[in-house]
Amino acid sequence: MSEEITVLVVDDEERIRRLLKMYLEREGYIVEEAENGVQALEMATEKDYHCILLDLMMPEKDGIEVSTELRELKMTPIIMLTAKGEEANRVQGFESGADDYIVKPFSPREVVLRVKAILRRSSAYSPVTNSTVSKDLVVFPHLTIDHDAHRVTADNVEVNLTPKEYELLYFLAKSPDKVFDREHLLKEVWHYDFFGDLRTVDTHVKRLREKLNRVSESAAKMIVTVWGVGYKFEVGNE
Repeated sequence: MSEEITVLVVDDEERIRRLLKMYLEREGYIVEEAENGVQALEMATEKDYHCILLDLMMPEKDGIEVSTELRELKMTPIIMLTAKGEEANRVQGFESGADDYIVKPFSPREVVLRVKAILRRSSAYSPVTNSTVSKDLVVFPHLTIDHDAHRVTADNVEVNLTPKEYELLYFLAKSPDKVFDREHLLKEVWHYDFFGDLRTVDTHVKRLREKLNRVSESAAKMIVTVWGVGYKFEVGNE
């Protein structure tokens, strides 16, 4: 009844691909592999995957290049895998469009849990038919969130968001004028502690504002920075 979940594992180390494939297939997922960035981009462009596990350091094209180029075409959830744990690399990964980040060495069970979480909270790739009647709408003067369809429109123009950008916007919009600190947003939107990497939130807020601002300056202004605290969604901020 439910569609088969397909995951693309991209890593130049066959050992890692094999390990992740084994654990993911135990969960019933269909797993395909790519050993370099060029191959990964070709496969991800031609086929719609439910999730991509993408190594950062690879020959020909690295994970940042693949993620950046793929984001021009699709919003497929991307979990970045890398041996580089420095904050600058994590931020660079998020800025390229990654939704999550796992530092090597990692537990395969942790990877499976992250994949499950991103699939559970991202129905953006489930088909929505024309006959769908949306029952979960969040409506503001310049912004509408159709949660059933995972669709965001600003001044009647659809805005393409990554799964995490969408989740962040939806979480803030559900509680207008309530201020959330970064730690709380990391816990509620990312569902795990990021060990103080608060720039994760800042990077996503920046990207979210930029995308909204391309079609509606009024919608972008609704995401307000509360200096020294965090962020809130403010109605009537014009």
